[in-house]
Amino acid sequence: MTIPPSIPPLADFDTALVPGEFTVSRPVFVPPPPPPPPVLIPVTWLLDHGAPAVQLRVLHEVAGLRVPEPGLARLPYASRAGWQLLGMQDRDGTWAAGMLSVPSGSQLVGVGTIPAFRRLLELGWDLEAPGMLATRRLLFRLLAEDNDPTLLAELRPDGDDEDLVRRGRLLLREAAACALAQAGFESDPRLRGAARRLIDRVDAFLRSPLAAKPWMRIGNQHVLPVEVAAPSFHLLVMLAHMPQFRSEHAVFMDRLYEWITQPWPRQAPVQQVGAHLVEQSHLVLGDFLSTRSALDGDMPSAVGWLETMARLGFLGRHEGWVKLLDRTLDDRGRRGIWTPPRSMSMPDQVPPWAWPGLPLHDSAPEPGAHDAEALSADVTFRLALIAKLAGRSLEFS
Repeated sequence: MTIPPSIPPLADFDTALVPGEFTVSRPVFVPPPPPPPPVLIPVTWLLDHGAPAVQLRVLHEVAGLRVPEPGLARLPYASRAGWQLLGMQDRDGTWAAGMLSVPSGSQLVGVGTIPAFRRLLELGWDLEAPGMLATRRLLFRLLAEDNDPTLLAELRPDGDDEDLVRRGRLLLREAAACALAQAGFESDPRLRGAARRLIDRVDAFLRSPLAAKPWMRIGNQHVLPVEVAAPSFHLLVMLAHMPQFRSEHAVFMDRLYEWITQPWPRQAPVQQVGAHLVEQSHLVLGDFLSTRSALDGDMPSAVGWLETMARLGFLGRHEGWVKLLDRTLDDRGRRGIWTPPRSMSMPDQVPPWAWPGLPLHDSAPEPGAHDAEALSADVTFRLALIAKLAGRSLEFS
């Protein structure tokens, strides 16, 4: 018996064929997978044990409560870390350590201007505060399309090499756009114009044949040609805080998702810049968080990546990231409180794009030391925020 072409394949139907007869097949109903259980958020415990910024943000950003009381609005200013950061700021809105420098361990000495500004944002500092105003003016200046070497601080090359100056200005432009987007300036035409130019550059690369094979060999080393314009971590964080802008560039966002979900290459991110070979550790060359060991080896960067993917709307589309989030949520106790597993370690050096997020509590008195309870509160809050951004149902206690 020949089945007419208009009938779909038998594998898609619940079929019972009797010899000599033709029976109408019924489609097999496959029920959708059950939704994940609600994520328990220990609000009371976070209010008792979290840093001032955690207390305010868990009420406002996770629980969705309005915080009109002046006393609660002043909570971030109880942070010694915030005042310490402002105490190291110069009058022109910069920090003496440079633009993108980050200190070792949990200390604040040696932080650069852009990570310091973003840490103050994470701590809940008011954008209208005098110190924040001065840095905002500088950040908008960094958005300009120029090659002014005087703006490069620690990135300024010897002899003001033209290629290295151009590379440094691009890096600072992306980092400044990231900070301003996080500060809530999505609608500002200066930021939107800079963001459009930045994604146009990346989009042209992602649509080119070079994106499929971006490596070339120089001597015994595989490097990225100068034409490779891969997205940076700063660009991803910028887009994460610009939802309206993302919706206007949906096709680019799909291309970006395909790029950052491919396997991360084994080669170090070294690029040819003029006559130089320069390490480009800020470039995203694939899936940054593909294994549990990557999560345990750098918790600040791991939760920063998961939060960024959740804000971009990418986390729920990627099974691997969903599993890593679920496993990290499973590390919490019955009360929903995260405690560091034995496999976890806090690295001495966290990249500039991830440094502002953790920790939000005041630094331990000794360099390299960590307050276990305060760190538990910081990560518990961050996981709650990621779950909220990812669309999970929440249960408060």
